[in-house]
Amino acid sequence: MASSLVDLLNGSSKNISLSPIYVTLVAFYFSMTIGVLWEFVEFSFDTFFGMDMQKDTFVTSISSVALDPANEGNRIQINDIATTTMTTAAGETTTINGYLDIGLIDTMKDLLVNFVGALVFSVVGYRHLKKHESGNWAEGLHVRPVPVEQYQENERRLDEMEAARKGKKRQCE
Repeated sequence: MASSLVDLLNGSSKNISLSPIYVTLVAFYFSMTIGVLWEFVEFSFDTFFGMDMQKDTFVTSISSVALDPANEGNRIQINDIATTTMTTAAGETTTINGYLDIGLIDTMKDLLVNFVGALVFSVVGYRHLKKHESGNWAEGLHVRPVPVEQYQENERRLDEMEAARKGKKRQCE
């Protein structure tokens, strides 16, 4: 969609002709930006409205430099996590199976799917643009412009049909 939009805008200018690779890159970056903006929406809804749009995942292993007891930035790996116990300030405890990842894995999966989709459609769009580089972008879609006279005739017929429909509706009342 993004490549068609950029190509349509590119084709409407007589003074500017963008290369297919440029159109493809703009379409790819546009698609990736939309994916990132969506992740911002999910994070905002989770943070400000207490929703769970970034679905949580239970994992059984983690790796983090925050767990280094010497605080020297060494990565600590914990495998085979069976349970995690969380204690609130009020002293209430909850025990879960595994470790709760709150949204990071969901966000990364979403961004990966967005990347693959943007890449596939950009390659398809690029191939389409290269194939039809010399002609109008719509030629590959088998779309032909309607002559002004035919358009005006179609509009006249539609107006007549609408008037006839309104006339029948009045007769029924």
